[in-house]
Amino acid sequence: MLDRHPDVYMAKPRSPEPKFFLVDDEYAKGLEYYSQKYFLPVLGRTAIGEKSTNYLESPLAAARLRQALPGVKLIFALRNPIDRAFSNYLWSRKNGLETLSFEEAVETEAAREAHYAPAHRYSRPFSYVSRGLYADLLQPYFDLFPREQLKPVFLEEIDARPKAILDDLCRYLGVTALPDDAGLQSRVNSAREGNEHMSDAMRERLREIYREPNRRLAQRLGRDLSHWT
Repeated sequence: MLDRHPDVYMAKPRSPEPKFFLVDDEYAKGLEYYSQKYFLPVLGRTAIGEKSTNYLESPLAAARLRQALPGVKLIFALRNPIDRAFSNYLWSRKNGLETLSFEEAVETEAAREAHYAPAHRYSRPFSYVSRGLYADLLQPYFDLFPREQLKPVFLEEIDARPKAILDDLCRYLGVTALPDDAGLQSRVNSAREGNEHMSDAMRERLREIYREPNRRLAQRLGRDLSHWT
């Protein structure tokens, strides 16, 4: 959506994601390298930005962002962590990275996270459950940035009210509103495979895992997230 806005420039190429503030070797090359690699064509835009989903998982990325871009405006796209975990699993399997069942993958997640191969150090393809602990993951950002520089958006609300969410994001970024929803309901990196679904028992297990983290997130954001549990 942001990439389609005439007043916004998003880093090119869009894929693979820049991950500049996450990947040590990239960050060591400096901000001038970052600017030249991703934002060279920028001219006359009100806002410029990039999308790197793994920043949410990294306190180090939060610290680097705070040091390099203290006035940055951050948008965090969140969804029901149960659905997010299963979608992540389907994506990993679709891309030939996962061979276990979803139940086995969740059971062994902690052990696998502790022994990621160098090639998976930043992508962390088996971190299905831990990536949904949003209250903990967001804490470094709340510690380092003013609340007005942090904007959570929720997939469920984008689905239900795309134009209202888009207008709110435009106000947040200081750009003009668009006349339509700019394709907010289109899907990127869809991982759904056939009719596969999560078992009721597994969903209930994840519901219990996320109940307390979701409660803390709702309290922190002043939002009702009861529909997640």
